[in-house]
Parts: sequence; C-alpha cells; structure tokens
Amino acid sequence: MREKTSHGFDMTRLKFIGLGLCTGVFAGIIVSLFRLGIEKISAHLPQWFTFLKHHLIYLPIAIIIVLLLTVINGFLIRKDPNIKGSGIPQVEGQLRGQLSLNWWSVLSKKFVGGLLSISSGLFLGREGPSIQLGASVGQGMGEMLHLNVAERKIMISSGAAAGLSAAFNAPIAAVLFILEEVHHNFSPLVWLTSFASALASNFISLNIFGLTPVLYLGPLKSLPLKHYGALLIMGIFLGILALFYQQVLLSLEKWYSKLPLKKEFYSLVPFLLLIPVGIFFPNELGGGNQVIHQLGNEKLFFWTLLGLFALRFIFSMISYGSGLPGGIFLPILTLGAILGGIFGVLWCQITGLDQVYIANFIICAMAGYFAAIGKAPLTALILITEMVGTVQHLMPLGVVCLAAYVTLDLLGGRPIYEALLERMVAPDFGTFHGKKTTIEFPVIAESHFSGRMIRDFVWPKEMLLTSIIRGEEEILTRGDTVMRTGDVLVILTDTGLAQQIKFKLEELEKNNPEDLAL
Repeated sequence: MREKTSHGFDMTRLKFIGLGLCTGVFAGIIVSLFRLGIEKISAHLPQWFTFLKHHLIYLPIAIIIVLLLTVINGFLIRKDPNIKGSGIPQVEGQLRGQLSLNWWSVLSKKFVGGLLSISSGLFLGREGPSIQLGASVGQGMGEMLHLNVAERKIMISSGAAAGLSAAFNAPIAAVLFILEEVHHNFSPLVWLTSFASALASNFISLNIFGLTPVLYLGPLKSLPLKHYGALLIMGIFLGILALFYQQVLLSLEKWYSKLPLKKEFYSLVPFLLLIPVGIFFPNELGGGNQVIHQLGNEKLFFWTLLGLFALRFIFSMISYGSGLPGGIFLPILTLGAILGGIFGVLWCQITGLDQVYIANFIICAMAGYFAAIGKAPLTALILITEMVGTVQHLMPLGVVCLAAYVTLDLLGGRPIYEALLERMVAPDFGTFHGKKTTIEFPVIAESHFSGRMIRDFVWPKEMLLTSIIRGEEEILTRGDTVMRTGDVLVILTDTGLAQQIKFKLEELEKNNPEDLAL
C-alpha cells in the first residue's frame, strides 16, 4: 500500500521524485563527462587523419594505436561482457529480471570502453552507452539505499532516462523511450520518477553544452500541404529499408563468428578499417551528428548521397557487429537523414519543388527510420522535435513515423532492442529465486480484463493480485472487484518468475473468459 499523509498526499511519489532528481544529477554529471570527452577527442580526428594521409611514414604508429585499442577493449569486454554493444538490451534484460549486472563494473568499464571506441571515429553512437551508464547509476543508488527489487527497477529506469536525456538534451523523449521501448507500458511511478531524473540530468547537460538543440538546422520552411503525399511514400520506403537494416544487424554475430579471432578481439576488424576510412573520408567519422548538420546546410546531390549511405551503412554495421561499447541510435538517425536527403532530391527533381524543402524530408526521415527500426513512433517523433528544436514539423513527422511503423509491422519486423536481447539471453520461463517483487500490469482498452471482475479469470498460481491503482487511488482487490481500462494491476510474485507472469497475463488478457469456459 502506498504511504499517504493525513491530507491524502502520496508520499511514495514524493519520495521517488526526490530519488529521481538525485539520480538525474549524478547520471547527468557522468554522462555529460562521457559526452564531453567524446566530442573533444572526435573534434581532432579530421586533422589527425589528414596529417596521416600526407605523412604515411607514421602509418605503423597508427597500426600500433589500433592494436592497443583492440587489446584494451578486449580486456574490458573479457572482464565484463555486459558492456558490449549499445547497452539498451542489457537494461531491458535487467528490468525483465533476465540479467543481473554489477553496476560499478558496468559503469567504470562502459565509460572507458565507450569513450575509447566512440571517440576513435568508428560509426557508433553515444546514446546507448549513455543509457546504460545512467541505468548503472540508478542501480547503484538503489543498492546503496537498500531498496527492494521493484524499487530498484524504478531507479534503473529513471537512470536510463537520465542517460538518454543528457546524451541528446531530450528529456521528454527520454521518458517516452523508457515507457514505449523498454517497459512497453505506462506506469505512473516509473514515468514520474524518470521524468524528474531526465529533467535534472538535462539541466546538468545544458549547463555544459548550452541551450542549442543537438541537431539544430536553423530556421526551416514548412512543407506545403499538397506534398504530404510524398511523406506517405517516404514512410513506406523507410519501413522497407528498416526491415533490411534489422535483418543485416541481426546477422552480424553469425558473420563475425567465421573470423579466426576470439569474440573480445573482433574489434580489430573495424579499428583496422578505420585507418583507410579516416584517410579518405575524415569528415564522415563518428556517430554522425556532424553529417546531419552538413546535410541540412549544403547543396545535395543524388549519387553523392547514395555513396555516403553505402559507406555509413556498411561501416556502422562493421563497427557495431564487433561488440564494442557503442550504440546504433545516432547512426540510425544519420542513415535516416541521408535517406531523407536522397528522397528529397528525387522528389524535388520530379515535382519541381524548391530544394529548400529537402531539409524537411531529412528531419522526417530521421524520425521515420528510427520509428520503424525501434518500433517506437512516439519516441521518434518527440526525440527529433527536441533535437531539432522546432515543433512546426509535428504533423509531417507523425505522418512519416506512422507510415514507416505500419509498413515494418506488416512486413513482420520487431523492435530491434528486444530482438537483440533475445540473441543475448534465452527467455527465462520460471526460475524460483526465493525473493519477492511486485510488478505493475496495465489494463488497456482492448484487454478482456476491462469491465470484468477478478473472479472471472483463472490467474497464474505463482502470483498474487494485491491491489489496483486507479487514478490517484490504490484499491485492495476482492473477487467482485471490477477492472477498468486505465487500471494498473499490482502483482506480487517471485523475482525469477516476473517475466513468466507477464507473458501469462498478456495471453490471459487476450482471451474472453466465456471462450475459455467453453
């Protein structure tokens, strides 16, 4: 039962808002330092590779540096394999109870490994590692305060939101990402704590990096309404290419396994390839935010964009497939921006539309491509709005995100981070750990729970439905208690059975109790 004052004020919420603010401050400092280090080192890469291009006598030194980076990252990954990749699947695994991580090990090794990998110029993003760094801060605070399992998960969620908020200066999108992509449901306590954490983290980040949005492209004209049909076409186009992206990304482990290298040293491949890529394309290195700025402020040509897409796609796959601590979030946005540029150039040539509107296609394609690959359209819409710094494109962003999402869904695509988690760990369908936890399960509009009494269903025997959160009230349950749309079921179970219970409830709510009786 939630703790309330004599005036009915929910003290539990106040407590977690305070915890969220504290988590946001600490996560904001750590992630901002992480982001600052990447930006400071990356800023010198074009000069370094240009120097190397004209002084190839130093090539052996570059190879030695590559070998050193491979060994250091290999050592870190061997010590803690949970720092591999973006870190978002690991956070989802923690919240599902499928993974148990040492927060300090992940925090320290992910920081060093991510800094070395991303700042080297590989096509990796900072956002995934930032989310895992923030989640580790939240987990650490939960453990130090001796919170129970359910409360620690709230802290992990809020820390993850703080990490994304500081990485992109996008607090609203950070909260939506946690709810839409990680939890797949709306928990009042989770979103409130995450919101407080994201705001505190963003405040820290803004004081270091300034108020200018991360992907600000200057003042933009609104796309004429008569060209909105192009947005639907582009959304379908992005949805198809998003499925191709998912299929390639999920095949990388199989391809890398053919190499005569230990897993922790797969990074030798992208680090060696980084030398020729840096020599010939010094301005294209990194996660891609500088590429997006260039696209929004330069005259664009079809074949140049097509070549740039091929380069970014192939090398980002090679970079991520090696298992280095780095994300795909920003590289996905970069690829989407390039696809938007390609589509915009073609559309302007076909219709005679002024090329000043190509920037609109770039912005919308970033959102659409990510919305499809991550299957998180609301997050994509708000994320791009915050990163670009304008709300005038909400309608076209929504059109493209919806079209891309529906296209990928019809083609059978799945949320990419969920798919990556399943490659990482086998689903846990019931291991009794002997530790209790509470989970919250929302009653959605299409659920057969809505409008039914609790006694109408045969609930899993491994759980106890203790109460229902309805608005500001928490109701103790009886057999004749009627569940309503918008209710949140509070369930007591074992930590090792939590994911199994969620699967069972999802199946149970899809079936009409009368049909089951037959």
